[in-house]
Amino acid sequence: MTEQKRANPAPLGLSGFALTTLVLSTYNAGLLTSGQNAVLGLAAFYGGLAQLLAGILEYRAGNTFGYVAFFTYGAFWEWFFLTSLGIFGGVTATGIGYVLVAFGIFTLVMWFGTFKSNLGLFITFLLLWITFFLLGAGAMMGNNTLFHAGGYIGILTAIAAWYTGLAIVVAESLGAKPPLGKAPMS
Repeated sequence: MTEQKRANPAPLGLSGFALTTLVLSTYNAGLLTSGQNAVLGLAAFYGGLAQLLAGILEYRAGNTFGYVAFFTYGAFWEWFFLTSLGIFGGVTATGIGYVLVAFGIFTLVMWFGTFKSNLGLFITFLLLWITFFLLGAGAMMGNNTLFHAGGYIGILTAIAAWYTGLAIVVAESLGAKPPLGKAPMS
């Protein structure tokens, strides 16, 4: 008996992350100033639920890195959604800043895990930890310049993640190898 081929959950997780990050980052960069609640549904379902599902599927596939990354960032988006709704009470900008810095530390460590994967993931995680640190520092210090810089780097992060995920989808549909490049230590 042969095992049935399963879909790769990474493009779903990367796409959910990318789209939600792109929308939120346009607000964080100050490019859009009204309608911020547009990101809430994305955070709950595409950034949150879809990434949680991708994480579970990565677990089933035996991919520890994908499991930890997608499940953690899916949980981040669910936290963002519930915090934005005020479910946890009055969370201060300093408190949010600390959470963002903590996610920056987590992402920095996860970035080390991309050194032998592909250039797409390497760049995505590099930009993401920078994004988290800039947003966190900006929130804690009340510094809009740092916060807006985090938004701009977040936009670049979203583009890198989307490229990585969609390159896998398109390459697979064409029967080709994804054009993701080699990470620095591969």
